[in-house]
Amino acid sequence: MRTRVKICGLTRAEDVMTACALGADAIGLVFYPPSPRAVTVEQARLILLDVPPFVTVTALFVNPTVAEVQAVLTQIPAISLLQFHGDESPAFCRQFGRTYIKAIPMRDEVDLAQQASVYDDALGLLVDTYKPGVPGGSGESFDWHRLPLSLSKPLILAGGLTPDNVAEAIKQVAPYAVDVSGGVEASKGIKACQKMRDFMASVAFHS
Repeated sequence: MRTRVKICGLTRAEDVMTACALGADAIGLVFYPPSPRAVTVEQARLILLDVPPFVTVTALFVNPTVAEVQAVLTQIPAISLLQFHGDESPAFCRQFGRTYIKAIPMRDEVDLAQQASVYDDALGLLVDTYKPGVPGGSGESFDWHRLPLSLSKPLILAGGLTPDNVAEAIKQVAPYAVDVSGGVEASKGIKACQKMRDFMASVAFHS
């Protein structure tokens, strides 16, 4: 099975279209105002106008209110997957009538098997670097050897991935998918076409 790719933190229509043209399986929009990659509902609607079929549009939240999630879903019908990157409970995640993935920061004491059981209706677990006060997007990787050889949920690997290290990540972890943001940027929120192309080519070659 080939490794899937999600390109996250997109803020411009041209970057969305490039990601799709290069074969990204999913794109991610950040609805977390403190993030330098955050978009408003109005921005999101504009940059999603020409997303082709079979590309999963993912909305990322960090400890949102119910009203905040509902407002995004009501105004942006293209969103088909939710990504929760904070301390959201399983009950919170499942209440919106959308499939979801749950991000798990790789703290020293984390038990991924237990988390897979807790979030038993999640489509997958996204593992990311733990950095106090930073809910993802740190641009730093973690020790991939800490990850279990098998898990009851599809594993999505994030955290410091780049065109230069994603091949080794796939070799070591064999994840269901990889999730990249800062590793393919020219600046925060602005993707670099060549970096996206190199990342996708490396994934395709080593999957």
